[in-house]
Amino acid sequence: MRMTGKERRGQILGIAEEEFATAGLYGASTETIARRAGITQAYVFRLFGTKKQLFLACVDAAFGRMALAMLAAAGGSTGIEALTAMGQEYNEMLADRTTLLLQLQGTAAAAAGDGEVRDAVRASFARLWQAVADTAQLDPVTIKSFLAFGMLLNTNAALDLPQVDEPWSHQARTRIKPGLFLHITTETNQ
Repeated sequence: MRMTGKERRGQILGIAEEEFATAGLYGASTETIARRAGITQAYVFRLFGTKKQLFLACVDAAFGRMALAMLAAAGGSTGIEALTAMGQEYNEMLADRTTLLLQLQGTAAAAAGDGEVRDAVRASFARLWQAVADTAQLDPVTIKSFLAFGMLLNTNAALDLPQVDEPWSHQARTRIKPGLFLHITTETNQ
């Protein structure tokens, strides 16, 4: 059975996400992606333009999945209740190593000085920030603190800290209590 263009694009994105998550923009091979999809490398380029554009589509999809899942978890709640629900969902999503590593690979490529990647990852992060801020309806300092803890969770998951039985690892993995953010205001932390 032949796939539609949309189905084929989705298949390629899924395969590419796995490749880019583990090897990054520069280490992943479009030849491998094409071979795994059962198509030619030329067809990959016809659908996505360049390897970098395919990478950026994968990174954006990872940020998008994260934002949609967090918004769904929040339901109609706002404030700390929304952050608590979004944080619990985010923590559960860290088990999806592909999504986690794609976010980190995108950030790493941006940090390496690739302006095009930086601009695209910045836009993806901005959409995530705005989704959290619009849902929680809290001040920017609280949103920043919430997302900063998320970055620590990313690091913990990427380093597989649950497998490290050391005091520092246990400390880094302590749970965040819902009331933690209550003391943070624009006046107390600028």
